[in-house]
Amino acid sequence: MGDIMRPVPFGELLNRMFSEYKQSKSIFGIPEKQFYRKASNTSLSVWGENCETPVGPAAGPHTQLAQNIITSWLAGGRFMELKTVQKLDQLELAKPCIDAEDECFNTEWSTEFTLIKAYDEYLKAWMALHLLEEVFAPRTDGESKSFIFNMSVGYDLSGIQTPAMQTYIHDMLDASEHPNFARYANELKAFSQDPEFIHEYQLEDRCDHLNAMIDAIPAQLTRGVTLSTMHGCPPHEIEAICRYMIEEKGINTFVKLNPTLLGFERVRGILDNAGFDYVALSEESFSHDLQIEDAKAMLHRLVDLGKEKGIGFGVKLTNTLGTLNKKGRLPDKEMYMSGRALFPLSINVALELSREFNGTLPISYSGGASKFNIREIFEAGIRPITMATDLLKPGGYLRLSDCAKELEGSDEWGMGKVDLVKLEAWQ
Repeated sequence: MGDIMRPVPFGELLNRMFSEYKQSKSIFGIPEKQFYRKASNTSLSVWGENCETPVGPAAGPHTQLAQNIITSWLAGGRFMELKTVQKLDQLELAKPCIDAEDECFNTEWSTEFTLIKAYDEYLKAWMALHLLEEVFAPRTDGESKSFIFNMSVGYDLSGIQTPAMQTYIHDMLDASEHPNFARYANELKAFSQDPEFIHEYQLEDRCDHLNAMIDAIPAQLTRGVTLSTMHGCPPHEIEAICRYMIEEKGINTFVKLNPTLLGFERVRGILDNAGFDYVALSEESFSHDLQIEDAKAMLHRLVDLGKEKGIGFGVKLTNTLGTLNKKGRLPDKEMYMSGRALFPLSINVALELSREFNGTLPISYSGGASKFNIREIFEAGIRPITMATDLLKPGGYLRLSDCAKELEGSDEWGMGKVDLVKLEAWQ
């Protein structure tokens, strides 16, 4: 991969998708026979938004580009946690920055695009998915879209309050005045009304419906945000950001917490017992992170605030784990671990917080989820579930299909709280 990512213009993106489909019955390498199609009528509500499956890509390399988001949808991802953005939007990242030999280590921590380019990728994906859904998985009259976009921002309040970040957040919440919203809608309409396209997809009887669908594409790309804070971020800063999002922006909010909440000794013991004794940790770094009792007190205050304001609030478990770089494959002295080694840590954090709140604290999950454990995570009442490391393995995005299909047969779609007994069974 080159050091610079170059966005594909919206018109070219549409042409690329449907030209490839016409030629080989695939889109971005995903064969039509493996396009995910829901076999049941179950769905998940995330703060009032419909989500056809409870799985999707986590904020990471899979949600930087419009085509990656589209590919995730084709493979069954419906909860799209967009790549984290911040005020420092012109970073120079040393490459390679990801090592996913088994568990994954990375040294990159934010989008490689400017805020303007990142937003444009999300807008292009938003518009394209509405067309793809109409062509390959049409909604019935009155049925809501199948997917959710979840915004991810970091890393401090002063950065979030900068004009550029404020513009980004505003445009994610209301794209109606953004010039590219109307521009892409017009491009989408022109593309979909082409006689050859209409004939190819047998849309002759649906032209008016297609036009109406494009005119009705919501200008609100997201109703929710996942807050990502740096390792070592002070508790008062984390709480201040959450309060700002709830009180000032009125956005349903997940706050991403670190596995270091468990403390050094417990994390070290869990990793050693699970066979990850080679993962090197710095005990000192744990003392700089949010401590468990401070976290519980903070979360109680924020849960109460969310209820007072009528805004959804929960946690995202978990962030990556900071480790010492002993492998020598990546730059920097510290690297951040995700993947299957994170699973026992994230589940223990989920148990710790669920005990505190008697299972009522909403938990969005990311930490070593795969088709081998996703049903147990889901049936413990933890949802939605996002993935990053597993999608870097052979099979790529199609691993989302495996997970979505694994959950179709579950009888636990209607759970309203976390099941402590099931979580404790993992201990």
